[in-house]
Amino acid sequence: MGKNTGWLGMAMLVGLLAGCGGGDGKDTASGKVADVNFLADNAAWREQRKSELLAPDGWTSLVGLHWIELKSHFIGSGPGSGIKLAVGPAKMGMVTQQSGRIFLTPEAGAQLTLNGEPLKGRVELQSDRDPAPGVVGFDDGKGLLTVIERGGRHALRVKYADAESRTQFVGLDYWAPQEAWRIEGRYIPHPPGKTLTIVDVIGVANESPNPAAVEFERDGKTFRLEALGPPEGPLFFLLADRTSGHGSYSAGRFLDAEGPKDGKVLLDFNRAYNPPCAFTPYATCPLPPAENRLDLLVEAGEKAYAKPIKVL
Repeated sequence: MGKNTGWLGMAMLVGLLAGCGGGDGKDTASGKVADVNFLADNAAWREQRKSELLAPDGWTSLVGLHWIELKSHFIGSGPGSGIKLAVGPAKMGMVTQQSGRIFLTPEAGAQLTLNGEPLKGRVELQSDRDPAPGVVGFDDGKGLLTVIERGGRHALRVKYADAESRTQFVGLDYWAPQEAWRIEGRYIPHPPGKTLTIVDVIGVANESPNPAAVEFERDGKTFRLEALGPPEGPLFFLLADRTSGHGSYSAGRFLDAEGPKDGKVLLDFNRAYNPPCAFTPYATCPLPPAENRLDLLVEAGEKAYAKPIKVL
């Protein structure tokens, strides 16, 4: 590649990255042109985010959540099923719960797999709370069935690669990237073993490890977020702000950060992202605790998802 061609390519890249999310390449908080490396890193993160959502088993493929209420249920997509699936074999098998354990007996002739191997007889299905959750495959791997546990109850979670929510995905929308929303905060450790009560969208409360809080400055004011995760490890934040329901997803957003370095944590609000519930009604997303509801307009990161309009 010649020197002039290289500069032209770089200029085109900057213009393309700046255009993502409707920006002009300027940090609107300061008026200065955003750093090329910052724009490139942000664009790469966005591309990875999209790829994960659109993976065959990503959140956009989620098509069902079925609670196991009785001792036994026949499951399948046929009319005679006690738990009727939206996809898959008409008769898949029978799900049984015994003393908090879930078993699946496949229907004769049903082409199923368990963790990639042919499923021939009755098996126990480990849930998402277990070290090695069981994954039942069907329709030549397009469909996946797993067990989740929430508040002592179990449910079947169904994903399908050809789900409309995946095949008709309309894309993600973002505020223009701004370096001013990359904010260094102060890591304030909590006593060992501290937890924070987190309630999810189905009303189940769980105690989550709460190793620290992070304080940061914005617009001359101090704000505080409670962090979730292992001590000294990667941090996870559930947050809501004044854009929630007014540009960003109404139930709040997620934010990841690396563990503290020299007592500091970098909060990059350009990478605030929607929970799975923004894309599917079958997820069981955690909600931001009261401590993380910011009186701050965070016009950065991912905006509310505009679901495709169905034509009747």
